[in-house]
Amino acid sequence: MSMIYLPNSVHSEFIKIRSAAVYDLDESIAASKYPMQIEPNPKATDLTPTATKLAQSEAGAGHDNWLLGVRVAFDIDLTAKALIEAERYHFFDIISCNSTMHRITKFDLDKAYCDYTDPYMIERMKVLVENYNNDPTPDNYLRVLYSNPAGFTYTMRITTNYRQLKTIYNQRKTHRLPEWREFTDWIRHLPHSELIIGAAVNYAENAPHTWDREAS
Repeated sequence: MSMIYLPNSVHSEFIKIRSAAVYDLDESIAASKYPMQIEPNPKATDLTPTATKLAQSEAGAGHDNWLLGVRVAFDIDLTAKALIEAERYHFFDIISCNSTMHRITKFDLDKAYCDYTDPYMIERMKVLVENYNNDPTPDNYLRVLYSNPAGFTYTMRITTNYRQLKTIYNQRKTHRLPEWREFTDWIRHLPHSELIIGAAVNYAENAPHTWDREAS
């Protein structure tokens, strides 16, 4: 199994991405050639024009199916607003996430929200948490849970693949939420991201983003 470790690459006001890696890129490139081979060659890991053409085919045509084999895993900090939208993608799986259900009264609320969250709402949350701590009834806990603003930021572990990222990139690259724009910019720096975005990336313009390739 090939693995490409991605150094921490995003640390901004809106999202943070850590512990990222790409798996089975070489193996999937080799598998993309199987339909035209009499004896499949798993060592043929060179990225050919045909493999690229298949990857860059129109979404829904089915020719880019081999991108499903290129798996991506990472930790990300994402607001509740963006998380609701992310959950529509069927192959964008949340492996684990910190829990407001279990720990909503334990977070440092001054640090838990993005900058666009109204300060009044944060202060109101502090009051609700204090009310619960003074009177820990189920009703008071639900008032805290249901009043939590959409700017609350979760840390989660995600697994996905290049084919799903292709859909996300095309749908979100000009999205109103800055989180999506920053995430799709991160996609542009993945190894062989031209398979996802449909065009070669000028990496010279993005010198700070360098990936270390490892094998395991």
